[in-house]
Amino acid sequence: MNKRKLTALAAAFLTAGLAQAYAQMPPVPAPGQSPRIDQIKKRGVLLVGALGESPWLRENPGNQAQPFTGPAWELANEYAKLLGVRLKVVSVSHETKIPILATGQVDMTIAPLAETPERDKVVDFVIYSNSALCFFGEKSDPKLKGITTVDQLNNPNITVAYFSGTPPENWLPKRLPDAKLRGVPGSGANAPVDEILSHRADVAPIDKSALPELEKKLPQLESIPPGDKCLASNEMATPVGLAIDKNQPAYEHWLQAVATQMEPELQATEIKVMKGEE
Repeated sequence: MNKRKLTALAAAFLTAGLAQAYAQMPPVPAPGQSPRIDQIKKRGVLLVGALGESPWLRENPGNQAQPFTGPAWELANEYAKLLGVRLKVVSVSHETKIPILATGQVDMTIAPLAETPERDKVVDFVIYSNSALCFFGEKSDPKLKGITTVDQLNNPNITVAYFSGTPPENWLPKRLPDAKLRGVPGSGANAPVDEILSHRADVAPIDKSALPELEKKLPQLESIPPGDKCLASNEMATPVGLAIDKNQPAYEHWLQAVATQMEPELQATEIKVMKGEE
C-alpha cells in the first residue's frame, strides 16, 4: 500500500474514532426540556464565570486564545462544542463566583469549587474531580522499603507527622489506626517537611496537587503511592466541581453526564497540569 493510501486510511480511522466518541456523548436535551439550554443556544454563547486555581483551571497569562488550561477549561469547551455555541469567559472573584449564578449573568461557574453542605444549599454542583491527600517520605528511609500503598503505612513502626488543628488530625486515627501519629504546630507550609528531613517522622500527608513541586525542590523525597497513583489519590477526598444555579434538573443532569463520560480524559489532563506538562 502506497504512502498516500496509508495516510488516507489513517485519517479515516481517526475520523471514525472521533465520530464514535462524539456519538457516545450524552445527547443535548431537546428544545423545551431545559430552559437554560434553550437560552444558551438562542444566544449562541455559553457564559462561564472563571477564576484560575491550579490544577483544575490554571491561568495562561498573555494567551488570549487559550486563557486557561486544565480539566475545568476542557470541560467548558466540550459543553460549548456539544451545544454548538461559542464559549465566553466572564471574570469573577472569590466573592462573586457563587452569587453571580443567581443573577443570570453566567450559565455556570467553572471557577473550581469544593462541594460543601453550605454551598449545596445555594447552588448545584457538577463534580469532575476532587482535592485529596497522598503521603511522602524519604527514599532512603529503610522503613519505607517496599511500601507502595497507603494501607501499608498502617504499621506501629511507621511515624506519621501532621499539622495539629488541620483536617488530617481527625482523619488519620481512622485511616491509619495502628501507625504512630505525631502532631506538630502548623508553619504555613503545605506539609510538615522538616519532620521528615529531621527523621522525627517517616511520612506525612500532603495535598496531592502540591507534591510535584515539593519533589522538584527535594528530590530525595518520594510519594506514597508512587507517581501518577498519588496524583489520582482519593484519600480524604473532597469533591470539586463547577456550579450552576439551583433547580435546573435537565441542565444539571446533562452537564454531569458529559463530565462523567469525560472522566478519564479530565483526570489525565489534571495530572499533566500538576506535573507541569500542560
